[in-house]
Amino acid sequence: QVQLVESGGGLVQTGGSLRLSCAASGSIVSINAMGWFRQAPGKERLWVAHITSDGRIAYADAVKGRFTISRDGAKNTVYLQLSSLKPEDTAVYYCKLQDRIGNYWGQGSQVTVSS
Repeated sequence: QVQLVESGGGLVQTGGSLRLSCAASGSIVSINAMGWFRQAPGKERLWVAHITSDGRIAYADAVKGRFTISRDGAKNTVYLQLSSLKPEDTAVYYCKLQDRIGNYWGQGSQVTVSS
């Protein structure tokens, strides 16, 4: 069993910043990648960013240049620094871990950006 615990969401004004954290624990078997998705009300869950075990990083166009993903391999923790936030960034943010066995999701963190 793999558990992902997220923290760091909240309410912020347009232009503000937040940092999300996601700590993984349990029966993890060789992480391939960790990443973030988001789901706005009434919309599908969309990929935001990911970082692979060898450090390769990719971002969705909508967040490129504003969000930064990073990881602490020793702690099996992934971070997402959200900067220059816009109201359209409002969503529940989910972290995801992919290892050799499967895919696992965090519980979700609400990020609300007020205009």
